[in-house]
Order: sequence, then C-alpha cells, then structure tokens
Amino acid sequence: MYEIERRTVVRERAVLVGVLLPGRHQEQNPLEELEGLAEAAGAIVVGQLIQRRQAPDASTYLGRGKLQELADLVRQQNAEVVIFDNDLSPAQVRNLEKVLDVKVLDRTEVVLDIFASRARTHEARLAVELAQLEYLRPRLRRMWTHLSRLRKGIGLRGPGEKQLEVDRRLVDKRISDLRMALRQIERRKQREVAARSELPTVSLVGYTNAGKSTLLNRLTGADVFVADKLFATLDTRTRRWQIPGWGPVLLSDTVGFIRDLPHHLIASFKATLEEARQADLLLHVADGSNPAVGYQVAAAYRVLEEIGIETKDTLLVVNKIDIVQDRAAFDGLLNRYPHAIPISARTGESLDTLTAAVRETLGRGFVELLVELPVQSGKYLAFLAEHAEILSRQFEDNRMRIHCRIARRHLVYLQDPELRSRLSGNGDPAAASEGSSASSEICLQVLSHAE
Repeated sequence: MYEIERRTVVRERAVLVGVLLPGRHQEQNPLEELEGLAEAAGAIVVGQLIQRRQAPDASTYLGRGKLQELADLVRQQNAEVVIFDNDLSPAQVRNLEKVLDVKVLDRTEVVLDIFASRARTHEARLAVELAQLEYLRPRLRRMWTHLSRLRKGIGLRGPGEKQLEVDRRLVDKRISDLRMALRQIERRKQREVAARSELPTVSLVGYTNAGKSTLLNRLTGADVFVADKLFATLDTRTRRWQIPGWGPVLLSDTVGFIRDLPHHLIASFKATLEEARQADLLLHVADGSNPAVGYQVAAAYRVLEEIGIETKDTLLVVNKIDIVQDRAAFDGLLNRYPHAIPISARTGESLDTLTAAVRETLGRGFVELLVELPVQSGKYLAFLAEHAEILSRQFEDNRMRIHCRIARRHLVYLQDPELRSRLSGNGDPAAASEGSSASSEICLQVLSHAE
C-alpha cells in the first residue's frame, strides 16, 4: 500500500510573481510550472502577476509600479505568501516583505520545501537537509533581527559572540557532517551499482512528471508510487526488466529534473543519481502532451550535462501521446529529434518499438560469445561468471561449452593471450605451470557482433 503523504503544512493563499528577463523561453503560460510547484507545496494560488524587464531591480526585483500593483493584489486576495518564479537575494526578500507585509519565497525555496515533504529514505532526507542548509546559510541575517551578545558579566566583557555568528558556526558544522555522511553513502552506492555489473543497466531520466514511474511499472510489472504531481519520485527504484530476445536488464527510476534546478540540490542528490551515472543506457522520458515539451527536453539535457553524463547512449522517449492536444508542439519536437520514440506508458502504445530500440542500442556494447574450455579453468570460469551473462552451459567429458553475452571491453581481455594464460589455472602451482598449455585449449567464437 502506498504511504499516505503527510499533510503537516497549512494550505496558504499564495500570489505568484514572475519577472521575465531577456533570454528566457517564452511559454504560453510563464507561471504554469510555478503554479504546479506551489500546489505541490500545499498552497492555494489566488493570483498571478508578470513583469517583463531588461534587468531585475536591485532592491525589490520588481519595478516600483509593479510592486505597488502586487501589494494591492495581495490585500485584495487576502494572500498570506508571495512566491517568485525567480531566485531572490536575501536583501530583496527582506525589502519585499517590508513592503508587502507577508511572507516572500523564491522558486528555490519552494522546490526545497517540496523535496523535504517527499523525502522518505534516510539518504534523501540527508540530501534535502544539506541543500536546505546551504540555501539558508547566507540568509541567516534575515532570520535574526537582533544581534545582541549572548553572555554578559564579569570576565565576559568585550566583543562577545553574536547570535548570528553562533548560528553560522552551527550550520557550518552540520553542513560538514552532512557532506561527510553523503560521501560515505555515495561510495557505498558506487560499490552497490558496480556489484550489479553482471546485468546491463538502463536508467530513466527526464523532466519531473513526465511519466517515468508509470513507464517503470508498465515495463517491469512493478508497483511503485505514481502521481500526477511534480517530484512524486525522489528515491531511486531499480527493478528487473525482461527484454524479449535479449534477456534481463536492470531498469532504474530517478528523481525528475526541472528548469533552473538549484545547483546545490543536484550536488546533494549526487548519490541518488549514481544509477544514472553508471547506466549503460539512458531513457530520456519527455511529456509529449506538454506545450513546453521542447523547452523541457532542453532543460533536462542541461542537467545531464551538469552531472557529467550527457555523452552516454541516450534514447529520447516522448510519453503521453494518448493525450496530446498541442499537435504543433508535438510535431515540432519530433521534427527536431527525428529519432525520438513516441509512446504511451499508460496505455502501452508503441512499447514494443521502445523495447526493440533498447535491445538494438544495448547490443552495440555487447557481443554473444561461445567459449570452449577445460572444466579445471577455474579462474577463467570465475571471470565469466562475474563479467558475463551466462545464457547456457554444456558439459562434454572434461570440457565445458559456455554461451554468454559480454561487454566489448571484457571481450578484449578474454582475447588477450597473456590474460588467458593467467586465468586458465586455479591458483595452485601445478595449475599455474600448466597455464600456458591450458590457455591454448580455450576457444572463443563470437556469435553476434552488433555494428
């Protein structure tokens, strides 16, 4: 049974504000995504305001006239919070709150709040806390208006120590502890992912709410949590996917991306994204029903570049084709990415095409191999068991015939005469002395060699 999401936050009435600067993609509804974020955070959107500027105002981000218009809107709608679709400086937040007399949040703060409410595992909670503290540290002054000394009296006169400085020292200590804990988790995650190298790995990546979890469920028969909301998945899930004509692979679902995803949030979730970093193939899932799908694809590619995996083999999968309404945006995406694979994870439409493409792409990095060798070649057999997928075994007298699938990089080692000589024996002196003759009895035959 799915865990019921905790509702600990009061639903506040929110006014959304967006300042459109030069160079930003001009969506039909520039605040549509922010509205989804606000609703995911538990707010009730009661008003919106947009201003186009060449540069933000240094003190309040908005111009003077728009700021007054915003103040009037806040009073008319009895709003309790104003949410900006921009990143604000601590001084700008402070100045805005003085004028509006309500709480002011920026985009990053809302994203962090959503992550905090959705984090379920220990790893995700640590990553969210680290991102929150790194965001909070330069804003501590906003939270403390008094800078009085903590201690006074005989022997304690002098500069003293301000409450702000105490808080900063405590925050720095906690940030250091969290980074150390997450580095340990990252190293453990790397070992766990490397230990599963006997099977090819495929990772689902892409914009949030594109349907990655639905696709995982459809392909693997899993029952992971699915919801039509932003950031429904924060923790990586890995399931076994049986591909007809190929065999099993490991399919992983990862946290979704978003426009202007905070850099420190990406860094905090580095361990969670380890599945994608180590994957043999990425399935970049995009929401084909969203009019801004082209921009979302570009934003997701920028995140892939930021985490250093933009050069991996990637298939673009355009999901939700069963509910596409804006055909112009959909056709424009397919024209721009002619090799994209349109599917519907919900109905199962064209999943056979996706499966065939995955099978073909994975095949470029693997070969099927027939190995004939003496049964006493223990080290060689152990190498195959660790690095190859064994498809079948046959025994005849004191020889074994193994049909397997192995990555090209390992095939190079198996074809090296010196390595074959070292792997032929079982480790004892007698076997080692006979290694050269035993290796000559090992026969390799490549059965399929994808181009």
